[in-house]
Amino acid sequence: MTKVQVRELVFEKFISKEEIDAAVQKVADGINRDYEGKDPLLLAILNGAFIFASDLMRKITIPCEISFVKFASYSGTLTTSKVRELIGVDEELKDRNVIIVEDIVDTGITMDKLLLDVKKKKPASIKVACFCFKPEAFQKDFAIDYVGVIIPNDFIVGYGLDYDGQGRNLPEIYKIVE
Repeated sequence: MTKVQVRELVFEKFISKEEIDAAVQKVADGINRDYEGKDPLLLAILNGAFIFASDLMRKITIPCEISFVKFASYSGTLTTSKVRELIGVDEELKDRNVIIVEDIVDTGITMDKLLLDVKKKKPASIKVACFCFKPEAFQKDFAIDYVGVIIPNDFIVGYGLDYDGQGRNLPEIYKIVE
């Protein structure tokens, strides 16, 4: 499919399955290298990151664990700039090596809030892994340690990313047609 419709919006293919797989492998290779012998905890942000986190876990070859948190900050195609915590951190993070796993970092508002929450729990280290990064939209000042792909500031769906709850199941990533 080169174009898909999600609700009333039309999207065109942007990132293929093969490109997705290569990007996930790149992130996993970095984690495998940097965390050898450290048993990191992946902290994935629901709902969007569940597919990326699943694929990433299968490519990580070192011992690791995973847990999930859930935040909401979007309404339709726009960020609300307000982050609501729906499911918080439920793991003991003190002295753990934590890797926060996110599907996309655009403004950085959600990640910034989670980083502050995680830091309060005194982990040994915190790193951020995201599948997509939008530098044009980024408004915060934190490092993104592992990036699958850098993209322009387009609205995208597929591979876990949604438009009002729809489109997450698309196996490739599609960008909105203006």
